[in-house]
Amino acid sequence: MFAVHLVVSFFSKLQEDPTKKVDRFMYAMHLHDDQLSDISARFQAEMKKGLSAESNAAAAVKMLPTHVHSTPDGSEKGHFLALDLGGSKFKVLQVKVREGTGVRRGGVEMEEKTYPIPEELLTGSGKELFDHVSESLKDFLHEKKISVEKKHPLALTFSFPCEQSALNQGLLLNWSKNFRARGVQGKDVVQALREAVNRTGGMDVEVLAMVNDTVATMMTCGFDDRYCEVGLIVGSGTNACYMEELHHIDLVEGDEGRMCVNTEWGAFGDDGALNDYITEFDREVDAASNNPGKQILEKMVSGMYLGELVRLVVLKMAKLGLLFEGQVSDALRTKGKITTAHVAAMEEYKHGLKNTRNILVDLDLSPTPDDCIAVQRVSTIVSFRSSNLVAAGLAAILTQIRQNRHLRTLRITVGVDGTVYKTHPRYANRLHKVVQRLIPECHVRFVLSDGGSSKGAALVTAVAQRLASQRRQVDETLSPLRLSGEQLLLVKKRMRGALEAGLKSKGPSAVKMLPSYVYQTPDGTEHGKYLALGLGGTNFRALLVDLKKGLLQNSRLNHKIYPTPVEIMQGSGEELFDHIAQCVGDFLDYMGMKSARLPAGFTFSFPCEQAGIDTGTLVSWTKRFKATDCEGHDVVGMLREAIKRRNEFDLDIVSVVNDTVGTMMSCACEDPQCEIGLIAGTGTNVCYMEELKNIEKIEQEKGQMEREGEEKQDDGAEREKKEEHAGIPKMCINTEWGGLGDDGFLDDIITHYDSEVDQNSLNPGKQRFEKLISGMYLGEVVRQVLLNLTRGGLLFRGQVTEALKTPGIFHTKYLSQIESDRLALLQVRSVLQQLGLDSTCDDSIIVKEVCGAVSHRAAQLCGAGLAAVVDKIRENRGLDHLDITVGVDGSLYKLHPHFSGVLQQTVKMLAPQCTVSFLPSEGGSGTGAALTAAVARKKLEK
Repeated sequence: MFAVHLVVSFFSKLQEDPTKKVDRFMYAMHLHDDQLSDISARFQAEMKKGLSAESNAAAAVKMLPTHVHSTPDGSEKGHFLALDLGGSKFKVLQVKVREGTGVRRGGVEMEEKTYPIPEELLTGSGKELFDHVSESLKDFLHEKKISVEKKHPLALTFSFPCEQSALNQGLLLNWSKNFRARGVQGKDVVQALREAVNRTGGMDVEVLAMVNDTVATMMTCGFDDRYCEVGLIVGSGTNACYMEELHHIDLVEGDEGRMCVNTEWGAFGDDGALNDYITEFDREVDAASNNPGKQILEKMVSGMYLGELVRLVVLKMAKLGLLFEGQVSDALRTKGKITTAHVAAMEEYKHGLKNTRNILVDLDLSPTPDDCIAVQRVSTIVSFRSSNLVAAGLAAILTQIRQNRHLRTLRITVGVDGTVYKTHPRYANRLHKVVQRLIPECHVRFVLSDGGSSKGAALVTAVAQRLASQRRQVDETLSPLRLSGEQLLLVKKRMRGALEAGLKSKGPSAVKMLPSYVYQTPDGTEHGKYLALGLGGTNFRALLVDLKKGLLQNSRLNHKIYPTPVEIMQGSGEELFDHIAQCVGDFLDYMGMKSARLPAGFTFSFPCEQAGIDTGTLVSWTKRFKATDCEGHDVVGMLREAIKRRNEFDLDIVSVVNDTVGTMMSCACEDPQCEIGLIAGTGTNVCYMEELKNIEKIEQEKGQMEREGEEKQDDGAEREKKEEHAGIPKMCINTEWGGLGDDGFLDDIITHYDSEVDQNSLNPGKQRFEKLISGMYLGEVVRQVLLNLTRGGLLFRGQVTEALKTPGIFHTKYLSQIESDRLALLQVRSVLQQLGLDSTCDDSIIVKEVCGAVSHRAAQLCGAGLAAVVDKIRENRGLDHLDITVGVDGSLYKLHPHFSGVLQQTVKMLAPQCTVSFLPSEGGSGTGAALTAAVARKKLEK
């Protein structure tokens, strides 16, 4: 019976499907999707470890920065030399990008020559190796009749791990692929090449870029496909690179934009991360390699090792009697006898089994048909595992990119090169399918590199030249917006002169210096209920302020905001003030106080000439207001007339003030040192407490106030100690400084962008200083700069969209959003997309820079003007040093991420003898109007 059982068992084995036999034997190489997802997650964790400065030293995956910041945008051009060094032969090429006879439109033309590297140079001195490369380069120039007198930009593809501190600098970390040249490891490879070129002599070459073959592959494919941001090599070695967000790369400075990272993923597993997936055959391959324990993933994936893995599996199966009836030939025992080319041949669609039989016969074996099927299956499992592992790595990279950009779905292209990917009949298809399964939320296109890594290296150089040229042109474009210290001092001097001129009773002045008839700031004793009304922008505001004895924060505020339609802003004056009266009536109704005759303060944020605290003659409209029959009329009188027409309520309008004065009064309630008000928002203006003796415009009031001042100075020594200058009569002056430059005094700093904005405004030639600073105009200045850059081909691929041509589309709020330190470039792109502007990462960087230049200039000019004001106050008082507070309001100051800081730094630089504190207004100019009314009423009661 036992003999019969053996015979049955033997025939059962003979009849068994040979593929199932192999599958059982090689089960450890079968990787299911859950295992691949696990490997992918491990690899992404290794990527993050390599990107971090803290953990990079211990990371197996080094994530080397390449200093390649951009993929081709299609505008690159020029002639370049390229060297491709990475194997036993190297290539010298001339690459013509979009230029020269015979270049197809939008294409690249290449001439190349391959030079062998003698074996002794692979293990000789580095000096001899690079001398050979340099001499071959010179030979190529002569053979192709390329001028040796002209300077040639050169790109170097160097397919060995390097640590780069710049695009044209790289320290060799270690040799691979049988290279062992002495004296190069740890040295700058580009410098070694330069020195060799100098020794050879007779040519003028500038090495502009050194890249890995993986990066070069990405660049080659990126020339034709702008979505290509990943490079993949699966050949004799394997590697991947991709465009990483710069703020994630700790090893380089800067946090804006992207940089290509060379993952060097072949080392994944060197730290044991893949130990539970490594088979006995992988360990055997590793032990017999030139670098045991290194490049673990590469030894499981790349063409240098796939054939050897197949040989080891077949050998063991033969020894166990599972193949060839247990026969093992000497050839099968010999390392390297099965190559990756054999693996590809075995898996050909039509002739795979025939090829397998021929290969096995060449190994002195006598295979049966089942043996051939089994060996073909071994080959399939080894190559399939390779593509699966590559898919897992790619899934990690693409997931990292998608997560970086906060996208639900990602559209991206992977540029691919390498003999395994290109020549293996099933590899690419398997890879694509597994990637799609692992990350269905990514839409991935694979593009085969056309022209190889040499073309890509030339394109890296072309991109570097384009970016350098672009950088120069952007700098030239923005240069007029960048003000020097000397220019700012000049603005300060001109503002000071305009302030003095405006105070005089005769002679024109662009800065009007309008008396406000506000003689003092609040002292904290104000009390009672006051109505505050405010008109200054697109809204009208009504507030009921119940002042309690003490500070403003003890007061109660009730308010409503009413929009002012454009047709009202630009209709008749009667319609405008009827609208205001209607709003006031609605508010009093809302508060249940329509029958009360409340004292009111009116904030009217337009230039007015005042003959008293409760009158104001409109000088001119600003901020898009154009209501007719208002200029030259008393706005308080017009409001009183509108209230009479409604005949629903009555008001005691005690005061009319500018919003700047209201801001100062509001802040002075909190800080007695506040004697300046600043608005930096939709518009801009400054007011300050000027000594009455300096205001020539109000001769009649001066005598009376000076007599009152003399009486106050006699009130006792205690008060004199408390405030030395309290007894000097003062009045708040509304400077209306936005008019500085209306007389041409700023023409030397006004750019043609500013002139365009001015000409397209409602008041050409007016408010020139305001148009350089205020929120109403900054977005439009930015749009003009962007339009100029786009027309010059430096932005948005030179495509001037209808959106970009639309005045007013670029609101100042976008400057604040775009310049926010917390806003990643992807979000900047999102803001631009809302405006109908499809931007690249490079575009976003430039747009952010333009916004920064415009807002920085605005803050500096505001600071220069304010420095003139504080220095004037200091000199008025004959002080060596002044401590003073500025009350501030306005969206630009409060909401822009950098405006306030730049403003304060500029004041500190230009007025070093003044310590200036800035107090943002909490209650706003409306509360200030109520306080002004309270102060004025208190004065009248006395």
